[in-house]
Amino acid sequence: MPNSTTEDSVAVPLLPTLRHATNSSSQVAIVGSNLCPVESLDYEIAENDFFKQDWRARSKTQIFQYVFMKWLLCFFIGIIVSLIGFTNNLAVENLAGVKFVVTSNMMLAGRYSMGFFVFTVSNLILTLFASVITAFVAPAAAGSGIPEVKAYLNGVDAPEIFSFRTLVVKIIGNISAVSGSLLIGKAGPMVHTGACVASILGQGGSKRYGLTWRWLRYFNNDRDRRDLVTCGSAAGIAASFRAPVGGVLFALEEMSSWWRSALLWRIFFSTAVVAIVLRALIDVCLSGKCGLFGKGGLIVFDVYSENASYHLGDVLPVLLLGFVGGILGSIYNFLLEKVLRVYNYIYEKGVAWKIILACSISIFTSCLLFGLPFLASCQPCPADALEECPTIGRSGNFKKYQCPPGHYNDLASLIFNTNDDAIKNLFSKNTDFEFHYLSVLVFFITCFFLSILSYGIVAPAGLFVPVIVTGASYGRFVGMLLGSKNLNDGLYAVLGAASFLGGSMRMTVSLCVILLELTNNLLLLPMMMVVLLISKTVADAFNANIYNLIMKIKGFPYLHSHVEPYMRQLTVGDVVTGPLQVFKGIEKIETIVHVLKTTNHNGFPVVDGPPLSPAPVLYGLILRAHILTLLKKRVFLSSPVAFDSKTLAQFKADEFAKKGSGRGDRIEDVELSEEELNMYLDLHPFSNASPYTVLETMSLAKALVLFREVGLRHILVIPKFSNRPPLVGILTRHDFMPEHILGLRPSLSRSRWKRLRIRLPFLS
Repeated sequence: MPNSTTEDSVAVPLLPTLRHATNSSSQVAIVGSNLCPVESLDYEIAENDFFKQDWRARSKTQIFQYVFMKWLLCFFIGIIVSLIGFTNNLAVENLAGVKFVVTSNMMLAGRYSMGFFVFTVSNLILTLFASVITAFVAPAAAGSGIPEVKAYLNGVDAPEIFSFRTLVVKIIGNISAVSGSLLIGKAGPMVHTGACVASILGQGGSKRYGLTWRWLRYFNNDRDRRDLVTCGSAAGIAASFRAPVGGVLFALEEMSSWWRSALLWRIFFSTAVVAIVLRALIDVCLSGKCGLFGKGGLIVFDVYSENASYHLGDVLPVLLLGFVGGILGSIYNFLLEKVLRVYNYIYEKGVAWKIILACSISIFTSCLLFGLPFLASCQPCPADALEECPTIGRSGNFKKYQCPPGHYNDLASLIFNTNDDAIKNLFSKNTDFEFHYLSVLVFFITCFFLSILSYGIVAPAGLFVPVIVTGASYGRFVGMLLGSKNLNDGLYAVLGAASFLGGSMRMTVSLCVILLELTNNLLLLPMMMVVLLISKTVADAFNANIYNLIMKIKGFPYLHSHVEPYMRQLTVGDVVTGPLQVFKGIEKIETIVHVLKTTNHNGFPVVDGPPLSPAPVLYGLILRAHILTLLKKRVFLSSPVAFDSKTLAQFKADEFAKKGSGRGDRIEDVELSEEELNMYLDLHPFSNASPYTVLETMSLAKALVLFREVGLRHILVIPKFSNRPPLVGILTRHDFMPEHILGLRPSLSRSRWKRLRIRLPFLS
């Protein structure tokens, strides 16, 4: 769990006792809400003899088909993700809308107790349903999914994160949880949903449920699936905010660890498809064919004002907005991290505690959302209101709630509403006098703490929308306090949302473009750039971005782009640990089975010796998955000789293709007779004869750059002098983890890289 950008007090791994002392790429992490083993991905192509022969045998037509299928899958990703995003928003609008109408009608009739009961029970049932299906059907669907997808794109694989079951629960659970008035969002789960769609399409469907398409099985390797998952994550953001360019930049800035121009074009194509499909679907809804409340929840927030402009005098309040937003964002991250750690300890007691916690948060949220508006005073309807005042049983700026005719409850217009409608009200133009100071302040405090408490429950829950609505209320409050002749309160709300997003998520370019596409107002571009830069810079002085903190809590072995200074003091020979397991080029089956059963390594060096070579020489590296495939194929040799061409013809390239994410064969599933155990297997044709190797004297920092930039799973360490054995050891992801290195060399902890960290008493 590398994240040296966090404070030492926060850098203690949540699962320190679950790390292996020996060199193994097998680790454990919290995936969704369950503790699962995680592995590294094989982004390097194994260039063995079998692969080379298969690739040379491909015709130009097959190569063209391979390239064409990449673009076709990007098109399918855009279509499917846009349809899911639209359905999500439509379902939430109608489910929540019916709930608010029924509750409002009861309140209109003076039946406040019954209204509270219906509102609370409705929310409880929706939350209970979301938590139950998540806990029992697909625990990997819990949370936003962005940390899991980000770790996957960094090279960390986990079981079930992209399964069909996880996809279904992610969609249904998020609709149910958001409709249950929890202060959570849809954007994060949409990123995970897009990644699931991309992964399932890339592996040709789901074998478990009989949904497979042979003509889609062109991308059974981690490298191609990584590109498709990146497309899916970008499409998820594009579908959430109708921000195609923002989705591309989000994938580039926050999600992806590897990038190239060809991938950029395909991601842009996917997000463009999303934008076109959403535009067509929204046109259908605007004609009134999507239900009582159906507008898809995807309407651009209108903050444009023809006369709006700003001058030099407006810069100082905006700078203050960014500075305070950075501090608030860092406090938000700190508190959320602490709450998630507490939740994880509670979850260790069992599934029942997970569901009880979710239900408790739902009841607490319902009490606040229903009860707080009674504390606000009723406001008279403005004479120049642009919409009906008061509004009864639907969204709008003027909720009647308990007020007499001709009056509205401004706090209810914000808090007794869906998150999307609350954002619309905060961003709305020409509404500078419609919300009272105290109402906006109460709404900000409520959103700030409820979003922290709600995120960690066992249900699909995002952070984007809660952070936007919290930041918008903070920005509007600042705008009301400072006032400006040039910038209205709605524009301050947008800038406040940007500052809080920058302070919490620490993105700049992608957030700027997403908010601009969301509000359709280029006037704010310079101000928004300044706000994001300041809030990110200020917040970085306190802690790391929220997704890095969550990955650290979950235990994902994420490799960051920076290098610790102490890594330059060490060579790769200082950190490799044993024992080292090596196979001969032609190995006895009994030996292979014994090694596979007694170790959990996923890569094994192949070393030739006499009589194949006069002295021991490193031939290559073979993967555990390929060995298991060979064992299941049962093409063995009675004597230690090489495979001939007829024997190799019995193998097909598809048999060595990567299975779905997190799934693979196990040695326990392979049953061999005594006779077979005494036979031999030629590993040469299936070994990667050109693995990445480094000298034992190379600095660990240099090896980390190679490991991360190329996307490797193993690096072989060879000796500097030829009079020694041909191999010193193997570097895996685990060897670059600070916990592993500092465990071997505790004296280096003083030279550990630290950013400037400001320690406040209440954050210690």
